[in-house]
Amino acid sequence: MSPRRRAQRRIRRMRLLRRIAWSSAAVLAVALAAVLIPLGLAHEKPTAICVDDPRTFPASGIEGWQGEQLENAATIMQTATALGFGRDGQILGVMTAMGESSLHNIDYGDWETRGFTNPDGSRTTSIGLFQQQEWWGPPEARMDPATAATLFYERLARVADWPSMPRSHAIHRVQINTDRDYYSRYESDAVSVVDALSGHC
Repeated sequence: MSPRRRAQRRIRRMRLLRRIAWSSAAVLAVALAAVLIPLGLAHEKPTAICVDDPRTFPASGIEGWQGEQLENAATIMQTATALGFGRDGQILGVMTAMGESSLHNIDYGDWETRGFTNPDGSRTTSIGLFQQQEWWGPPEARMDPATAATLFYERLARVADWPSMPRSHAIHRVQINTDRDYYSRYESDAVSVVDALSGHC
């Protein structure tokens, strides 16, 4: 074999070896990334949830409650704290709004949706997060989440033994609804939402 052919063969062999080396390096890099990136994410510090900053609320929600609903829950919690109520009071307020309006600040109530009337036959006038009727206050008060929550807690404070009562029964004493166990179905979700929004910022 001529020297020229031997040189060409040597060059081709070197190119082949370089391709193999590059391919092996690429495979190794992908494998390392597949292992190291998840490890890094696993050790990444989760974003803190601040009750007074809706931007920190999880986009995926909490137990199915999200967006405006969590913002309204946070307002209820902050109002409870300002009025001297602790975690149990916060849970009662959030439970109530879950059961009354699904934590939406709606400007209509049972009369519009189901034709419900009061015991005297008059149409109900419920609006807002807590579905409060006109004897609770003017429409603008009942439609303001913080004010509506304040009205709720002012009446809860008059129920002297509320901390020792089943939560739904305590709410019933304030809301005067027909079924005192109605709100029980929202207790677990309310606890989850309150505890999640109570984390340290």
